[in-house]
Amino acid sequence: MTHRRTLLLAGAALAAPRIARAQAWPTRPVTLVTGYAPGGLTDLTARAIAERMQRDLGQTVLVDPKPGGATSLSATQVAQARPDGYTLLMGATSLAINPALQPSLTPRDPRRELLPVGMAYTSPFVLHVHPDLPVRTLPELIAYGKARPGQLNFGSSGTGAVNHLCLEMFKRDAGIDVVHIPYRGGAPALIDLRAGRIQGMFAAVLEALPTIREGHTRAIAMSSAARLPLMADVPAVAETLPGYDGVFWQGLFAPIGTPAPIVERAATVLRAATEDPELGARLAAQGVALQTGNAAYLADLLERETVTWGRLIREANIRAE
Repeated sequence: MTHRRTLLLAGAALAAPRIARAQAWPTRPVTLVTGYAPGGLTDLTARAIAERMQRDLGQTVLVDPKPGGATSLSATQVAQARPDGYTLLMGATSLAINPALQPSLTPRDPRRELLPVGMAYTSPFVLHVHPDLPVRTLPELIAYGKARPGQLNFGSSGTGAVNHLCLEMFKRDAGIDVVHIPYRGGAPALIDLRAGRIQGMFAAVLEALPTIREGHTRAIAMSSAARLPLMADVPAVAETLPGYDGVFWQGLFAPIGTPAPIVERAATVLRAATEDPELGARLAAQGVALQTGNAAYLADLLERETVTWGRLIREANIRAE
């Protein structure tokens, strides 16, 4: 009994410094790594959330963009970082896509190599078409496409991008044959759509909205399960194709082994950010919906989407460029 008590006391003594450090976190700036280039919507949204988080943490939260490798560079950096709470990841939908699309990329299984902290936001895509296309509703577009298999060209920001997978899911659910034209980013695809060189695409709301308002393209439907308040007159695809839901999302992740008190505090300040009405209104004007969700919610989302996107990638035989 005495020997067992001695071991327990020794273990408690070793754990005490770790607990104390976790309770004191953070004592210096925290780095929030993202997988996207500076200046884009994802970067600006991450910075807005980081700014709100640092107010509660009492320490600077730096955003460190690490684009490349379909966001695998950023995810790998965090997965391999010291689990002390000072390097966190704003992980995205690509974590659920890469295992099936590019299985050689690391982390090969983000579900087991990253620790979910909490949900941050979602951002849907708007399906819009060139005004010369004689359709104004999604049922009309589906009927038009079925009557002309292989004659419609729809763009995306690249093979395996979320808006490409939204297109593939739409093709599958609607039962139509549309030719996918991948571009290197959303901007060149949008240029060709305005010029009529392609007939449609799923695009980020912030990118598509000016062309829609100017009449250069016509909004047909939103990719989210429900309508977006910013474009409340545009129906969701799910209103025609029940069960359809495809959005870009981001959530906060930490390295495996990060102490629970640090994860819990990070989750608390993230939740405060996602529930901030002023921040929510500011981002809603850009087509971004802050979303509160704990670690279990984010883990479940990653699990479900890994299965959903993986199945679609295999069924459609999508291969990385």
